[in-house]
Amino acid sequence: MFISPAGLMAQDKKRARDYGIKIGVMQTGPLNSITDVAGVKVGHTTLVKADSVRTGVTVIVPYEGNIFQQKVPAAIYVGNGFGKLAGSTQVNELGNLETPIALTNTLNVATAMEALIGYTLAQPGNENVASVNAVVGETNDGYLNDIRGRHVTKADVLLALQNAKGGKVPEGNAGAGTGTVCFGFKGGIGTSSRKLPVSLGGYTVGVLVQSNFGGALQVDGVPVGEELGKFSFSNQLLNNVDGSCMIIVATDAPLDHRNLLRLAKRALLGMGKTGGIASNGSGDYVIAFSTSPALRVPHQSDKPTQNTPVLQNEETSPLFMAVIEATEEAIINSLFTASSMIGRNGNAVEALPLDKVLPIIKKYKNPKHDN
Repeated sequence: MFISPAGLMAQDKKRARDYGIKIGVMQTGPLNSITDVAGVKVGHTTLVKADSVRTGVTVIVPYEGNIFQQKVPAAIYVGNGFGKLAGSTQVNELGNLETPIALTNTLNVATAMEALIGYTLAQPGNENVASVNAVVGETNDGYLNDIRGRHVTKADVLLALQNAKGGKVPEGNAGAGTGTVCFGFKGGIGTSSRKLPVSLGGYTVGVLVQSNFGGALQVDGVPVGEELGKFSFSNQLLNNVDGSCMIIVATDAPLDHRNLLRLAKRALLGMGKTGGIASNGSGDYVIAFSTSPALRVPHQSDKPTQNTPVLQNEETSPLFMAVIEATEEAIINSLFTASSMIGRNGNAVEALPLDKVLPIIKKYKNPKHDN
C-alpha cells in the first residue's frame, strides 16, 4: 500500500521545458506553476493500494486564511457539462468562492464535499455558519481505479488540506491525477503559469489541470498523436475519448466575476490547442478565481455597497493570451511527468513515450536536421 500526502510518485520525470519545448510566447512565472500566484497553495493525497486502487485528491487553496469569511471573486465556465462539479451554481450566482477547491474521482465528490464542509465549519470565526458551498470537481478514473470502492476518505481530503503549500507542485501521477488517462496515455496533474510584463500590468496567471480526456494529441503544434498512430477514432484499438478535464485558473489581477468568466472561457482554447475535443462524455470545466485582496468579499459587512477597483475590459486581452498558453502547457506537463501504470483488472496505461515524441518534435521544429 502507498499513501502519499505529497504525490511522491510524480517527482522523477521532467517537464516539457526541461526538454527545450517552450509553448507560447509569454514568460512563465519563476516556478511555471499555479503557485506563482502569490498565496495559492496546492496539496495532494495519492492513493495506490494493492492492484486496484489508483486515485486520490488534490486541493487548491486561494490564500492562507478564512476563505468563508473573506471570499474570493470566482467564476465557473462549463465547456461540456457531462460531470459532477459540486457548488458551481452558487459560485456563478454570487460571483465568489468560499472554500478551497477539491478535485477527486467521480464517485468521491460527496466525500470531498463533506470534508470541505467540516473543514470550513471548524475554522475559528465560523462557529455560527449554517451553510457552506463546497466546490468539488472530478474526473472518472475508473479504467485504472476501483472507482466503485470509493476509496478516498474525508481524512484523505483533510490530509491534502493540511499539507497544502506553495512552491513546486508535484505533477503526473499525483493526487486526483493518480488514475487518469489522457490521449490514450497516462495523464494526471499538470501546472503552468504566465507572468505579464509590467507594461501590461505585471499580473500572473497560473493554471492547474486534472487531465483525463481524448482527441489527437498535439505538442506545441506538432501532431504527435497522428505521428504515433495513436489518436481517437482511428482504426486501431486506442483511447476512449471520454473522461473529463478540470482546469483551475488563479490570477492576482483584479478581475470580478464577469471578467473571470471571460478568462475561464479562454482556458478551453488552450485545451483545444493540445488536440482535446471535449467529447460527449468528457466533463470539461474551468474554475477561475482572483486572489486580489482588494476584491475579497466579506461574509458580513455593515456597508450596503462595495467600492473596489477592477480591471478595465480593455486590459484583459493579455490575461486571455496568458491563460491559453498556461492551460496548453499545463496539460502537456501532465503528460510529460506521468508514469506508466497498471491498475484495476490488470488494465495498463503507458506513459507518453518521450523517446519517440522528442524526435517527432525535433523533426517538425528543425526540419533541416531531419536527414
